[in-house]
Amino acid sequence: MAMYDFNADDPKPARFAARLPILTRDEKVFAYKLLFRTGLGNYIPSVDGDTASRSVIDMSSLIGLATLSNGLPAFIVTTREILLGEYLALLPPEKVIAEIPDAVAPEAEVLAACETMKKAGFGIALCNFRPSDPRQDLAEIADYIKIDVKGSTVAETAALARRFRTRGPRLIAEHVETRDDFEFAKNEGFTFFEGYFFRKPETMRARGAQSYRTVYLRLLAAISKPALDWKELEQVIKSDPMLYYRLLRYLNSALFGLRGEVKSIGQALTILGEDEIRRWCRLSGMLELSRNKPSDLALASLVRARFGEELSARIEAGNTDLFQMGLLSLMDAILEIPMREVLDGLPLDENAKTVLLENKGPLAPIYELMLAMEAGIWPRIEALAAQMAIEQDFIAQAYWKAMDWAQSVVMVG
Repeated sequence: MAMYDFNADDPKPARFAARLPILTRDEKVFAYKLLFRTGLGNYIPSVDGDTASRSVIDMSSLIGLATLSNGLPAFIVTTREILLGEYLALLPPEKVIAEIPDAVAPEAEVLAACETMKKAGFGIALCNFRPSDPRQDLAEIADYIKIDVKGSTVAETAALARRFRTRGPRLIAEHVETRDDFEFAKNEGFTFFEGYFFRKPETMRARGAQSYRTVYLRLLAAISKPALDWKELEQVIKSDPMLYYRLLRYLNSALFGLRGEVKSIGQALTILGEDEIRRWCRLSGMLELSRNKPSDLALASLVRARFGEELSARIEAGNTDLFQMGLLSLMDAILEIPMREVLDGLPLDENAKTVLLENKGPLAPIYELMLAMEAGIWPRIEALAAQMAIEQDFIAQAYWKAMDWAQSVVMVG
């Protein structure tokens, strides 16, 4: 696992990170757009575009793209200075797509730099492309054209889609925040979709949990009791073949370095102990349930959970298990059922239930900080840090640790 510490006297390291998922037509995560800031006071794009881009590159080369983008391709905003300075040469070309903003003038030097990057194996994307865009020459060599479905009219979007969908670069719809946005762009022939629409289940269409999913809800209920009933827990795990297999595989992995082979659930529970079995049950059941959902849902749940756990060292959360709160926060999207149905029967404290159902109550600032860090809403992060009296560097380091840990868990799973 990568380790890193922030030096408050060093102005260069990136401290705050966010990643926006880019999905395929069948809602699988294809890539991430990476967003970084060296601090929370420099979030105005016109001021710190180069600083932000350099921060992405610095941190990507320091702890690796595997952690930042979960091993998937990474779209990195690339300014004119970054292009001409060849900063992206520090990163693996097969995993990087240089995203050229519309503010970059299509000068001869810029075109030449993009052609050089293409030859080296990097991808090229043009964001916020419009019908009269001056980057026509760049479009000829681009691999991806990104169109803002919120900032363009229906007619503009349709015209651009007709132009590119049968030849040339692949189309990416930006700012896809609702299911209607997704369906519209999909019907227009877009290949990829950037946004958080898939994290917002439509409760009107929600269905009851299928039988195998109720196993996980039973598992959550079992491990949420103050005193574990070991026989009950063993029976729940045995009732689902994949849970059974995952537990034995986990304990027989190199992580534990056990001399003898673990062959039974009872033996496995004894080795893990109460605290670790609670943690394992939460993680493993969630990973199994999300197997046929966008991988970002599982990854984001893990990051939220670990981030909450890290924050618990600095904030008062009462009786709430912030790890569990973070892990449950996307379960409605994973299970495709309303959050109220997810929480029904689970012995959660009222504050946790209130924040997950209504985003209200004493835990709301903590939950909002999880969401703001995830989406890169820098002004809101700054305000929440001040409200909760938590140092910005502590928040940033806690989130980096959470991202690193979550990626390692997904790899083991």
